[in-house]
Amino acid sequence: MREPVIATIGLGANLGDARQAVHEAMQAIAAWEYCQLHAASPLYRSAPVDSSGPDYFNAVLQISTRLSAPDLLAHMHQLERGAGRERPYRNAPRTLDLDLLLYGAARIDSPTLTVPHPRMRQRAFVLRPLADIAPALVSAQALQAVANQEIEKV
Repeated sequence: MREPVIATIGLGANLGDARQAVHEAMQAIAAWEYCQLHAASPLYRSAPVDSSGPDYFNAVLQISTRLSAPDLLAHMHQLERGAGRERPYRNAPRTLDLDLLLYGAARIDSPTLTVPHPRMRQRAFVLRPLADIAPALVSAQALQAVANQEIEKV
């Protein structure tokens, strides 16, 4: 069995009961075998970025896991599918979106997974909740760089 790694997951949704979908996904992830919840951010509402549709509800989780990064991603995709996630086009509105933001100190660049998440530093809906649970990972400059993006804690 592998040693546990701290992983950071971004959650978002803007279709259906998006707020409930994010809450249910947080509970499901906390219950996964080989995972332990360390921290959960408050919920935020944000305007779509590079997307369309209604506002998103977003949160960030930190877990420790014994799953490999690809296995963790597979679990995340299975949870998305269970929530009715469809991918008709890039950045389409979604019932549930789960992103593997960080996986320990790993740098992964494969056809199916890039860690750290390549756009996380460009998104207030990632940085604000991440700063709530892991302030050492988010600089004041990073927050300032996304200060023009509409976001509110709910």
